[in-house]
Order: sequence, then C-alpha cells, then structure tokens
Amino acid sequence: MDASDMKKILAFVSSLFVSTAFAEPLAVGSPAPTPTSKDQDGKAVAFADVYKAGTTLVYFYPKADTPGCTKQGCSLRDSWADLKAKGVQVLGVSGDKPESQKQFRDKFTFPFPLIADDDGVVAKAFGVPSRLPGIYARMSFLVKDGKVAWTMTEKTSTADHAADVLKALAALK
Repeated sequence: MDASDMKKILAFVSSLFVSTAFAEPLAVGSPAPTPTSKDQDGKAVAFADVYKAGTTLVYFYPKADTPGCTKQGCSLRDSWADLKAKGVQVLGVSGDKPESQKQFRDKFTFPFPLIADDDGVVAKAFGVPSRLPGIYARMSFLVKDGKVAWTMTEKTSTADHAADVLKALAALK
C-alpha cells in the first residue's frame, strides 16, 4: 500500500464521522417543534404538552452514561432547584433506547425525563445533526411561548450547562 492508497482509506474513514444534518438547527424565533416521542420508561411524551407547563429546555446529548453527557446532565440536576424556581421544564434527548435512558437517569438521579429518540424524530424536528446513526450533536434549545427563545448549538457546555441556561433565562426577561 502506497501513500496514495493510505490517503484514500483515511478520507473514506473520516467521511464516516462527518456530521450529517437533517436540516439546519432551529434558529431563535422559529416555532418550536411538537413531536411526540418516548421517555426512559417507554411512555409517550408530547412536547406540546410539556411546553404548556412553562419555558422548556430541550437538550441533546450524544450518548447516555458517557463522560461529557454525564457532566451535562449532572450540571442540570445539581441546579434543579434554580431551574424549577424559574419555571423551567427539562427534556434530555439522545438516540439511546429507553432501557439505556432509564439506567442513565436512575444511576445519576436526574429529576427530568430523558427522551429515547432512537427513531430520530425529535432530532430531525429540531434540525440536530447526527455524527453517526443515533449519535446526535450536543445542542440546546430554550422554548418559550411556543417559539425557540435561545439556542446553544456550537459550543454547548457540559459541566457548566446549567449556568449557561440560567444566564440565558435571565437575558430573556
């Protein structure tokens, strides 16, 4: 195998890891999508019903029980009292199956539902790209009054995610 063959192989392998978007991620001011999907218990969750309860954070993470995703979920869990005081609902979304989401939620005692978007319906509705099938990009959306009010689509934090969300909430007032 010569250098030319090696470059072709590397180009092919790297193309497998390139993000493929369903569409552009939703922009601020866009109508909030209203998919229905299942949570960690396999129970249907209608996003429109969740939005009615107040401002909603919909955050996407690549894979349950991985280091960055755990930090992100724990950040929200640890700031749960502050988020609830602001009237925020939280939906965590990944391409994992309900069983994996349940184990993740139970292991870290997350007080919010984890959506098992293993069919990609929710990611597609929000325009969240997948890195590999079922592995979505890390993105966050605040939905208020039926519209996307804030997004963090490029550098969504993990350990400081709750602080970023609380800062965004303060700016919305």
